[in-house]
Amino acid sequence: MTDRRTQLDAFAVVCLVGCAALWGLNQVASKVAVRDIPPLLQAGLRSAGAALLLWAWARRQRISLNPFDGTLRGGLLAGVLFAAEFGCIFVGLQYTTASRMAVFIYLSPFVVALGMPLVAPAERLRGAQLAGLVAAFAGVVWAFAEGFSAPAAGPQQWWGDALGVLAALLWGSTTLAIRASRLSTAPPEKTLMYQLAVSAVLLLAASTVAGEAWPRAAAPTAWGLLAFQIVIVTFASYLLWFWLVRHYQATQVTAFTLLTPIFGLLFGAWLLAEPLTARLLVAVAAVSTGIWLVSRPRR
Repeated sequence: MTDRRTQLDAFAVVCLVGCAALWGLNQVASKVAVRDIPPLLQAGLRSAGAALLLWAWARRQRISLNPFDGTLRGGLLAGVLFAAEFGCIFVGLQYTTASRMAVFIYLSPFVVALGMPLVAPAERLRGAQLAGLVAAFAGVVWAFAEGFSAPAAGPQQWWGDALGVLAALLWGSTTLAIRASRLSTAPPEKTLMYQLAVSAVLLLAASTVAGEAWPRAAAPTAWGLLAFQIVIVTFASYLLWFWLVRHYQATQVTAFTLLTPIFGLLFGAWLLAEPLTARLLVAVAAVSTGIWLVSRPRR
């Protein structure tokens, strides 16, 4: 049995901040790469590459990925939802800014908080959690309305924003589907493999159906950013996250996710010169506060 430490040490804090920074930077990498590599193709290649790395890792660590242990149905559902989520994110980045996408997709913890009582009746929402949900929802609605009145990314910004919100709903639904199935007791590597393998097939198929062309003259930067997403973000940072969840208190670990939309906002402004509007700043503050309230342990 794995020993679980009750307090975060300096190593854990550095790792958690690093994960949040990588996930915030990921939106910027995806948006830059999508200029040369079509969105669905990029998302499919990302999943396929990470799945191959994960398969090699699991084989080396002797972690069973056998799907015929009662997890197949839940795994397929999680994979379909995962594919739809990232399809929305990558397509949406064509229409909205990376900063806004980073804020909107982190509505997912609130989807989980709302849906969890249906999966685990004992985990009902508390007053503080409801306050967090209301704060985040109000901030996001206010920022979303900006897509109609003063769109910084063009007249179709509202469409990209909407896809970001839909991605958050799908991400939260994926978490609930995993919790409600036998995947809840499966090794995290197996759960991730279902999501990556199924989404790779579906996204690459969707790319073909949509008529996306293989990039024949993509800049080396685009391929480098895709490699960054595959190796560093989707493979390495997720494995590190799973290790941290195993060895430290889950509530303390997940609280650091509130940093991700903040990093996404900062990286978008710094690297892509995306505007930091007052509404977006209020939204990221509301979402971060809401995540903190929702993830606080019971007293």
